[in-house]
Amino acid sequence: MRLPADDDWLLIVDPQTIFADPALSPWGSPMFAAAVPVMIDLAAAYGPERTIITRFVADPTLGGSWGPYYDDWPFAVVADDDPLYAVVPGLAGAAGHTVTEPTFGKWGGWLRSILGTHPRMTLAGVSTDCCVLATALPAADTGATIRVAADACAGSTPENHRKALELMGLFAPQITIA
Repeated sequence: MRLPADDDWLLIVDPQTIFADPALSPWGSPMFAAAVPVMIDLAAAYGPERTIITRFVADPTLGGSWGPYYDDWPFAVVADDDPLYAVVPGLAGAAGHTVTEPTFGKWGGWLRSILGTHPRMTLAGVSTDCCVLATALPAADTGATIRVAADACAGSTPENHRKALELMGLFAPQITIA
């Protein structure tokens, strides 16, 4: 594992119960169990002061395409404090900051208020082909320098994980895959 640079942040995207196990949730990643120990090691290397964890929570009042989305996934429409949305053991308490958003992409006002306009960050988390991708692209587009820790990410399937990494790799040098 590469040690973090002094100005590098670790962003662990959505390491939550709802994504942890396909037997518990239709959104569970079969890759999650293997990626969590790597996420934990990265969080230890960065320390809580340079680690941020994001959480996805459902908000069916967003409107637009979110209405039909939640029609397809009604199990996810639960309160923010439901156990499905809890950060998994091993990462709970690992970050100095937690950002909760009702969207796939987490790059927005809350993250920019912590990281600044053009940060360097390492991304880990789930799902590589949804929330990690949807966070990486707009962050890079606004000038952030992104390193995706491939082995600390979990896709919805191994094939989708690979495809998402390949897609993000097309954005080099703004996004690099490690």
